[in-house]
Amino acid sequence: MESLLYFALFAGLFFLMMRFGCGAHVMHRHGRHEEHDRLGSVPPVGADRWVPPATAIDPVCEMTVNTATAKSSIHDGTIYYFCSAKHREQFEANPQRYTRGRIATKALEHNHG
Repeated sequence: MESLLYFALFAGLFFLMMRFGCGAHVMHRHGRHEEHDRLGSVPPVGADRWVPPATAIDPVCEMTVNTATAKSSIHDGTIYYFCSAKHREQFEANPQRYTRGRIATKALEHNHG
């Protein structure tokens, strides 16, 4: 009988921890769900997010590329898009050669279009 009482006590404690303590995120029943969304990977509804443009210019070959399928690289806070992995490697080997006077996509700018 004593072991049954300990089991019930342990089960109750486990339930309380899962419901209100460190396991609350597993059960998705905590009162701070909106704060979790705000601080986690889910952006708040209506929040501005950076959206990449549909197309960009490959700085190596100067061709227009579809950003959804292009290879990309970040240099000095700017995102550059490439038509091939080879062009991305050329760029990363010497980015100054391709960034002087070129138009690039700023990673921190918002696209409201």
